[in-house]
Amino acid sequence: MTRIFGSLTSFAIMGSFVVLALSPLPAIAADQGSITRGAKLYDKWFAVTKAEKPKDTHSAWPASNTKKKGNVTWRCKSCHGWDYKGADGAYGSGSYKTGIKGVNGMAGADVAKIVAVMKDDTHKLSGLMADEDFQDIAIFVSKGQVDMSKYIDYEAKAAKGGDAARGKDYFDTMCAQCHGKNGDLPKDMKKTLAKQLSNPWEVLHKILNGQPAEQMPALRMLDRQIAVDLMAHLVTLPKEK
Repeated sequence: MTRIFGSLTSFAIMGSFVVLALSPLPAIAADQGSITRGAKLYDKWFAVTKAEKPKDTHSAWPASNTKKKGNVTWRCKSCHGWDYKGADGAYGSGSYKTGIKGVNGMAGADVAKIVAVMKDDTHKLSGLMADEDFQDIAIFVSKGQVDMSKYIDYEAKAAKGGDAARGKDYFDTMCAQCHGKNGDLPKDMKKTLAKQLSNPWEVLHKILNGQPAEQMPALRMLDRQIAVDLMAHLVTLPKEK
C-alpha cells in the first residue's frame, strides 16, 4: 500500500504489469478550466480581465454596511461569500455582513439564466465583461460550487480532519517555491498564509481555484483531502513576516 498526492492508494504487481487503484476525484460535470477561471472572476473579475477598477460603491451595496466601499463592493464574493452562502454562511456577520443571499441556490441552474441575472438592473455588470467572462462565472456558479461545510468547521474556523504532517509535504513540494517555507511570500502578499487562515473559506476557494491575475495553480482536480491537509499545515506556520 502507498499514497501519492492523495489519489494513488494501492498498487499490485502482476507479472510485468502494474495495476493502479485510484481513489475517486471530483466528478467532471463541466470544463474544469472554465470553472476555475469563473471562480477567479467571482473572486475579483476586474483583476482577471485587467479592467479598470470600479471607483464608486456598487448601487446594490446595502447602506447598512458602512465598513466597505468602492471597488470591493463590486466583487461577487463580497456579497455572496467565499462559501457561496451569503447571509446564511460566514458572511452572516462581520465586516462583510450585507443580508444578501448566496449563490448556492443557483447551483445546477441554467447557465444562460445565471448570465441574465448578472446583467440585470441589480448587478449592473452588463458591458463590463466579455461574453466569455459571464459564461465562465455562470459555469462556476452552476457546476463548480463546493459545499465548504464538508471541509471547514464553521465554529472553529478551521479545516476538518487535516493531517498537518502530510500537508507539509504537499506544501513543500507544490507551494513553497512561490510562497516560501514560512508562507510569507511573495513580498507583496499583505498577510502571511497562516494569518489568512482566519478566513478558511477564502483560503479553500483559492487553493481549489487559484489567485486572480497570478500564476498560482488551481488544485481543484486533486483529492479534496489535499486541500484540507494543506490548510492544517498552513495554520502551523508563523503568522507574522
